[in-house]
Amino acid sequence: MTDAAAQTEAKSGPVLAADGRPLKASLRRALRAQKMRALLLIAPLLLFIMITFILPIADMLFRSVENQIVSETLPRTVVALEDWEDHDQPPSEDVYAALYYDLFEAAEFRIHSRVGSRLNYEMTGVSSLFRQSGRGVGRFDTDIYTDQFAELDADWADPRVWATLMEDESVRAALPETASAYDGWVNVTIEANEDDPLEEDVEDYVYTALYRDLAARGYDGSSAMLSEAAEAVGAFETVSLREQFAEIDEDWLDPAVFETIWVYSPNYTAGYFLTAVDLQLTADGIEPQSEDLRVYLTLFKRTMFMSLVIMGSCVLLGYPIAFLLANLPMRISNILLILVLLPFWTSLLVRTSAWKVLLQQQGVINDILVWIGLVADNDRLALINNQTGTIIAMTHILLPFMILPLYSVMQTIPPSYVRAAKSLGATDWTAFWRVYFPQSVPGIGAGCILVFILAIGYYITPELVGGRTGTFISNRIAYHISTSLNWGLAAALGSILLILVLALYWAYDRIVGIDNVKLG
Repeated sequence: MTDAAAQTEAKSGPVLAADGRPLKASLRRALRAQKMRALLLIAPLLLFIMITFILPIADMLFRSVENQIVSETLPRTVVALEDWEDHDQPPSEDVYAALYYDLFEAAEFRIHSRVGSRLNYEMTGVSSLFRQSGRGVGRFDTDIYTDQFAELDADWADPRVWATLMEDESVRAALPETASAYDGWVNVTIEANEDDPLEEDVEDYVYTALYRDLAARGYDGSSAMLSEAAEAVGAFETVSLREQFAEIDEDWLDPAVFETIWVYSPNYTAGYFLTAVDLQLTADGIEPQSEDLRVYLTLFKRTMFMSLVIMGSCVLLGYPIAFLLANLPMRISNILLILVLLPFWTSLLVRTSAWKVLLQQQGVINDILVWIGLVADNDRLALINNQTGTIIAMTHILLPFMILPLYSVMQTIPPSYVRAAKSLGATDWTAFWRVYFPQSVPGIGAGCILVFILAIGYYITPELVGGRTGTFISNRIAYHISTSLNWGLAAALGSILLILVLALYWAYDRIVGIDNVKLG
């Protein structure tokens, strides 16, 4: 706006629209309405992408570090282990007492096997240890404390007396272990057993907590009942909780079990990612995995190498086919294009199974090689259950994804360019290499990206024809999702694979330029 116009507007007021509003405000309002309509039009697509793509990736990333199950299932044990200093010896009786309370409640809720399964990923045998202990913890000899308190005063067997005591904040402050155990029992009684705590007998482990509190801290409050009990507990017959756990399984005396619980007690852990790169998280820090467990880096390297080989094979086989399709008459090229697309009409499982038949030592390919004399009958080629079988089968499966981008780009290359080069004295090879090929490079780039990304994520074909040496990292991810149920490790492996792909994509963009990739 010029100075004169500004002065005019200042004298006569702002320019008004037909509805009497200032013109600038009306324009801003119209632009907002236009943007809102555009947003509403693409909202279903954004919602679909969010639900099917963004949220699953976010969930995968979260699962790769999420570790709340240990701290939520064994909260008292985790706190008690903070004071455990000598990791070469079993922990103190306090830790076993905390484990007793936690494990009893977890067994009532039937979640003790879950924490066992989680820790079993880090230490073999812990899962069966927790299952066995969940069944045995209710048979501990801690009823000896229950009987002695009841003999001291019959009111100790009355759940209403317990409820009255635990309502007193001074009692709860004086007996913290008892209060925690009682609250846990009330929760189990209501939530797990659907009973009334005022009508049910208090569990033995609450009496055990009461004994431990009175023996360790005494009581100087106003409750005569507790004062009497505090004076009497010194003469009580006792039982060792450590020995009770040892009777279930001697492994409970192994410091490594508690060290595993301690190491994986935080709510979030890098343990899954460390395992995914053949490392492990220990009490002493990060250490290499034992040699027999170092498989993931090998699988990542194999996946990258074989995917690159498959991509290269598709380029070598797909380029001549695409060139032929682009330069033949339309009637013939359409027929040949149908043959290229024909595999898409056949199940992937059927195509892979067909290669199993063709590639086996008594299969069609070996029979033909023996028949023409290239291979001896007693020295047939091993083309299946190895890397060779995976490369052959996946090259066949992914070849159309290379041909189609190449064909699409080659169709846009004017034939007159090559003819002009030849008319200027270039040979057929020079005209192709200096004129035609550079224009087809964007199609090669598009096909390579498409084939490579598809290849590193394949798991059905490598699973069927790869054997021990031809499987990909995706096969291990599928194993952890469906068989071992170690979803955290599967998420970590998937996250690393995603990061690797994004890094390669970034490197390709920096070196070649993603703008040079074309699909036609």
